[in-house]
Amino acid sequence: MSAPGESGRLTPAELRTLFLFEKLTDEQLDWIADHGGVRHVAAGDLVIAEGEPADEFFVLLSGTIALTRRVGQDDVQTIRTEQRGVYMGATQAYIRDEGLERRYLASMRALDDSDFFVLSAEDFGWMMREWFPMAIHLLEGLTLGMRNTQAAISERQRLVALGALSAGLMHELNNPAAAASRATGALRQRVAGMRHKLGMLAAGKVAPERLDALVELQEDVIERAAKAPTLTAMQAADREDELGDWMEEHNVTGGWDLAPVFAQGGLDIECLELIKAKVVEPGLLDQAIHWIGYALETEQLMSDIEDATGRVSSLVASAKQYSQLDRAAHQWIDVHTGLDSTLVMLGHKIGDGVKVVKDYDRSLPQVPAHPAELNQVWTNIIDNAVQAMHGAGTLTIRTYREDDHVIVSIGDTGPGVPEKLRKRVFEPFFTTKAVGEGTGLGLDISYRIVVNGHGGDIVLQSQPGDTKFLVSLPVAEQASR
Repeated sequence: MSAPGESGRLTPAELRTLFLFEKLTDEQLDWIADHGGVRHVAAGDLVIAEGEPADEFFVLLSGTIALTRRVGQDDVQTIRTEQRGVYMGATQAYIRDEGLERRYLASMRALDDSDFFVLSAEDFGWMMREWFPMAIHLLEGLTLGMRNTQAAISERQRLVALGALSAGLMHELNNPAAAASRATGALRQRVAGMRHKLGMLAAGKVAPERLDALVELQEDVIERAAKAPTLTAMQAADREDELGDWMEEHNVTGGWDLAPVFAQGGLDIECLELIKAKVVEPGLLDQAIHWIGYALETEQLMSDIEDATGRVSSLVASAKQYSQLDRAAHQWIDVHTGLDSTLVMLGHKIGDGVKVVKDYDRSLPQVPAHPAELNQVWTNIIDNAVQAMHGAGTLTIRTYREDDHVIVSIGDTGPGVPEKLRKRVFEPFFTTKAVGEGTGLGLDISYRIVVNGHGGDIVLQSQPGDTKFLVSLPVAEQASR
């Protein structure tokens, strides 16, 4: 490819035929003619490459060109044109941004033999700043202002999201913690009651061998309870009635209060008859059943405490997984781990009105990714889906493989996004939410994380009652350019 001017020059009169230069003075056109030149590019040749230093400004004189962006392993065509005078390349060379190396944002290829008028980025930047100082000040203010605004709002959005996640996590942690606290208090009372009943049994002058048999029976009852099948609500109610009637017939004090404990433990009339057979002295049956009831309640309360503390540990593990505080920034990951931890973190926000359906392909390979960044993507998309459904509907998360990509589909049953707005949902600051409810940066950030950061793609498909965001992630490490 030749340098500017090697293939020829344009006269000031020819430059004036281009809409960019038609209002310039003769002196300005002379300067441009002296500093720029014509470059010919053969059909099929690459003119500029995405990611390379943006050191030239191009104006199309003739031919057809196409601009493409790299998405994963594919080049996606964004523009195809043959309009004379269109420009591309170092289009922001006039903005002073010390220390920042500008690079081409897209690749440009000549689809047929094409000619360009070319200025170096340095000359183009000098020309714009010297000839149009007021316009440059306005453009710099607009560009830098939008950048600063985006950064400030993005930071604020992260803080708001962190606050919402923290509030949700605290709410989720409070439930099992409170349950464990209640169960511990009740357990203390039951143990005290069991000690009291044991003393009463001993005071009843039970023969040692009889007491040993009763202790063995207690262990047998607890083992039965551990293995008992879970009853439905109707079955449990029927079992409580049967046990209550039996205890009433045998003059067990507070039998109807004990019946639910035995029923919840999975015990039946046969078990009560076994207890009766072990206790020969009729006067001790009441004390024995109460003692075993306390033992059952103790086991149930300890199970409740174990479940509650296990839930706390699970939530802490999910929060740790979500934040990725103890893991490398870039690694090979299973996308399901991040999806699950995100659902846990957003559990309070999702609420009871939204049904979550997970259709995972667990055979999917791991993908190279920044897991904390992908968790931000899942958070943004799931949060949008929940808001779109106004707290009632179905959230469907599906994973599958398509060629050399892993696809994560996150769908909701909300009203959908109108067709005229679908192309704009990834634009910075664009939002369909009411004022104060959204910044319009969540999907923009998600797009940049997936496309620019991971070489993938993110697509919206929407119709009323069925909206999906499809996130495509390559299964192979992206080659550096």
